[in-house]
Amino acid sequence: MKSKLLVKPLVLLIVTFGVTIFFVRNPSSPLPDSMARSFVLWLHGLGDSGPANEPIKTLFTSPEFRNTVWSFPSAPSKPVTCNHGAVMPSWFDIHEIPVTADSPKDENGVPKAVQNVHAMIDKEIAAGTSPNNVFVCGFSQGGALTLASVLLYPKTLGGGAVFSGWVPFNSSIVEQITPDAKKTPILWSHGIADRTVLFEAGQAGPPFLEQAGVSCEFKAYPGLGHSIILEELSCLGSWIKSRLQSSS
Repeated sequence: MKSKLLVKPLVLLIVTFGVTIFFVRNPSSPLPDSMARSFVLWLHGLGDSGPANEPIKTLFTSPEFRNTVWSFPSAPSKPVTCNHGAVMPSWFDIHEIPVTADSPKDENGVPKAVQNVHAMIDKEIAAGTSPNNVFVCGFSQGGALTLASVLLYPKTLGGGAVFSGWVPFNSSIVEQITPDAKKTPILWSHGIADRTVLFEAGQAGPPFLEQAGVSCEFKAYPGLGHSIILEELSCLGSWIKSRLQSSS
């Protein structure tokens, strides 16, 4: 079903997949000497920007995150089909809203976006971060790109966290997933009341990953629409901490 966006004369309603989050900052303890450098890459949703999401990192005040490098890149601006070709920040094209489990895939745009994410990961690893301490996270379109990026990265990463995302490619991609990439764990969170990326699109993730031989922890949030809540981010913090490797 195509997106039914209301268009008035000279006015176009633009659908974005951005998210705003508010929380209180807490004091933290000194960094344990054994904690190695880690890297969290956050990929925003359609029409959003990296800087708008930077406050997210202030929630992660545990000592384990004191040596974490955060990156909030912004997607390039390009025409988006579901918004009648309007130009906006977008990692790849989205054909329809709401996104369903069977929505058309951008088979050309997703691989190009993945290459850009891989370049960011490669740069951080070259700077001294172990791949096991690299975590890619994303909301909505950024969540879909997160999934594609970690599955197609040739090495085992610390993990990939998908928030309100979907599987952005067809099952044929499974053949391109390396044995090392299959060891990268996935955390998937999705609101049951999501009307932008339907819950069914999120539910399609675990079976796809199971077929690919990838471990996935799926969390459903009753009453949650297309947004992120503190409970999800708290879970993310615990999930990352349990996987961080020490410098020893």
